[in-house]
Amino acid sequence: MGDALKRPVAEVEADARSAFFGLFGQHSYPRGEGRVLACYSSSVAMEIFARSLATVSDAIGLIHPTFDNIPDILRGVGLELLPIEEDELHHGDLDPYLMSRVGAIFVTTPNNPTGRVVPQERLRALAEQCARYDVVLALDTCFRGFDTRAHYDHYEVLRESGCRWVVIEDTGKLWPTLELKIGWLVSAEDVGLPIEKVYSDILLGVSPLIMSMVRRLAEDAAGGGLAELHEFIAGNRALLRSALADVPDVHFLDPGSRASVERIGIGSRSNLAVWSALSEHNVFALPCQKFFWADPARGEGILRIALARPPASLAMGAAALRTVLSES
Repeated sequence: MGDALKRPVAEVEADARSAFFGLFGQHSYPRGEGRVLACYSSSVAMEIFARSLATVSDAIGLIHPTFDNIPDILRGVGLELLPIEEDELHHGDLDPYLMSRVGAIFVTTPNNPTGRVVPQERLRALAEQCARYDVVLALDTCFRGFDTRAHYDHYEVLRESGCRWVVIEDTGKLWPTLELKIGWLVSAEDVGLPIEKVYSDILLGVSPLIMSMVRRLAEDAAGGGLAELHEFIAGNRALLRSALADVPDVHFLDPGSRASVERIGIGSRSNLAVWSALSEHNVFALPCQKFFWADPARGEGILRIALARPPASLAMGAAALRTVLSES
């Protein structure tokens, strides 16, 4: 509290940015005025980007599947969504027709719920294709903190590509701080969207108290806390997989994921029925239909489990899930 009160807000914010971005190797993030805008959450940052894009385009290409509030926000401002399958995103150029149709490509990396990371050279290829088509490349990197494979300097790659770009960063996925968090909206100097205007229409800024808190948390993470988090999530993933390993027709869809979520295929069982049965045990998992926003049927038979929980609670939940699956 004292740090936030005694120092100028701009100084507190600059220190928070430096600590957070530096924690993940993002040393080339822009320092210019209006290039990094602090928002109450990543969802607010996404809303600002979406409104800005809707002033110049009516369509956007969106990774499929991905977290369901992303298509909800983009559709909410009137944008048409064109799906980009995750496998397509990771291999070869994107479809020329799609690139000629959209104002932006929206990529979540690491993706939620699959945990897949766009590697450095693949990001470079995507950015260069976007530059050729003069399409904005938008990245949601909110799960970056969980996977060191996503800690290469994205901003250096984007700047060198010559494309117009936007990046959404987030502290809320990392630290359970009772909704005290920051979503940063970062943009290229020549992004060509009225981002600052829309931002000023919605909010004035984020509390310096939260800025100061984020700086302290980032410093703690750099001092060993991040490695402890990675170990914690890996341990919980191993716990869940071990608890369900011999349940018939259960399989883990994302073996390489390091994100704080795990997708479980439950065979021909109805995930809605399993979800309902679990809720009677006060255990909550997400059916995956809504992640497949362009084809919900592909999410049937899949549950998403949150791993950022006390191991004892996760073990109890896994036992309940095992019981429900064994009975269904």
